[in-house]
Amino acid sequence: MTTPQATPTPDSLFLQYMIGSSETKNPIVTLLENIHTTGSINQAAKAVGMSYKTAWERIENLNNLSAKSLINRQVGGSGGGGTILTEAGHEFLKRANLLQREFTSFLNFFYFSPEEALSTLKTLRRIEMKISARNVWLGNVSKIEKGAVNSVVTVALKGSDTIVSVITENSVERLGLKPGVEVLTIIKAPSVMVGVDIDRQKISARNILEGQVNRIVSGAVNDEVIIDLPGGNTVTSILTSASVKRLGLVPGIKVAAIIKASDVLLATT
Repeated sequence: MTTPQATPTPDSLFLQYMIGSSETKNPIVTLLENIHTTGSINQAAKAVGMSYKTAWERIENLNNLSAKSLINRQVGGSGGGGTILTEAGHEFLKRANLLQREFTSFLNFFYFSPEEALSTLKTLRRIEMKISARNVWLGNVSKIEKGAVNSVVTVALKGSDTIVSVITENSVERLGLKPGVEVLTIIKAPSVMVGVDIDRQKISARNILEGQVNRIVSGAVNDEVIIDLPGGNTVTSILTSASVKRLGLVPGIKVAAIIKASDVLLATT
């Protein structure tokens, strides 16, 4: 007599997709493995069947949503530069592969190492989150200045970067925000202004993130400008092609990403 098999629950199917099985892996894990092997995002993208642009976006999203930077871009050199995994990247990959290999005994792993398992799963879940905004960063609330209607929430990002958001007091309470709480900061790319040689004392915007242009993706009317921040995050701005030319933006130039506090959305995970 054959014992009927239980129908997989949505949660178990999600876990199998995120962690992988003996036959398949999560695409982002495979991409990281190929980056480690080849030292090139271009070659890694080809190996997993992604476009170069998609691979860049997935990697930048991954880096922005991780507590520590998982990759490090190397510029110049005899090989023309490349991309390598950081120590945190190797640790993340090791944990992800451990979860995959031990999927059948995942409950035991979760029981004995709940913080590591939960941290890895939360990172994977953030990666798969579908949202139209290009800028999504992981951070922790560092300060809340409460007002009668609105509150000013300061979020610490990786490194020494911070971002300020102005939201209603009702939203602060609904999200359960307080110092130390982990949040996602969300900013649409068109809301990110870019300036050169900005004087912080002569601009009203609360958020002025200084960095360096990594690359520019040209379009028919608008261009995407991707900026590397010192802490390891990237900022994407959509500007008109005319503005990019007028500002003289090119890879390597130092710029400031300017974001109004009212344009910064917060979400809890």
